[in-house]
Amino acid sequence: MPKHPSSSPVKRFLYENSLTLVGIVLVLSTLLGQCLTGWHDNNDDRQEMDLPELTLGQYLGSGHFLEATFENWESEFLQMGLYVLLTVGLRQKGSSESKKLYEDEDCDKEPDPNKPDAPWPVKAGGLWLLLYKNSLSLAFFLLFFVSVWLHAKGGAEVYSIEQAHEGKPTVTTLEYMGTSRFWFESFQNWQSEFLSIVSIVVLSIFLRQQHSPESKAVDAANDETGN
Repeated sequence: MPKHPSSSPVKRFLYENSLTLVGIVLVLSTLLGQCLTGWHDNNDDRQEMDLPELTLGQYLGSGHFLEATFENWESEFLQMGLYVLLTVGLRQKGSSESKKLYEDEDCDKEPDPNKPDAPWPVKAGGLWLLLYKNSLSLAFFLLFFVSVWLHAKGGAEVYSIEQAHEGKPTVTTLEYMGTSRFWFESFQNWQSEFLSIVSIVVLSIFLRQQHSPESKAVDAANDETGN
């Protein structure tokens, strides 16, 4: 039986946006934990190099914070961008994460500009429509490349501090992107994200989670594809 909307605007807003709101709380709370623990960890390293400790405010603008944060964010945006594109043309029999094997779905239909509530790019057509058709993957990849640059910028600062402490030359952001350390940091995160894609695609063939849109119905056959 469908739920009826609450008469309270606040309760209705919280219910209708609860997935995003809880997600934001989780991001902010774990980011706070990362900031505090990273701050102390970085100051421990600086003490060993006889460098002055950073205040929390200074730490938030440091290379250590930038590198730690965007090294992880880049892999998340890469995962989601690739996943969006891979599910366009690839299939997995029995997975709830796959489109139907031999049937067209609603997402394959051409947009109708005459639909009353169609977004404005659909009504505008042309280049706006082309961009809007691919806007989800474009947004993820834009965020990915920005995160890669910030990861490299922060990493270059940390690496240069270590190099200077050892009497070795410092590096620019682009030079740091040519080091094995930068690519080791990237690949170790990317492979974990690709593993999570494989995990949800394959496990959703055989396992279920009642009430979740990421799962097939509990009584669905293992070879039933899609939701």
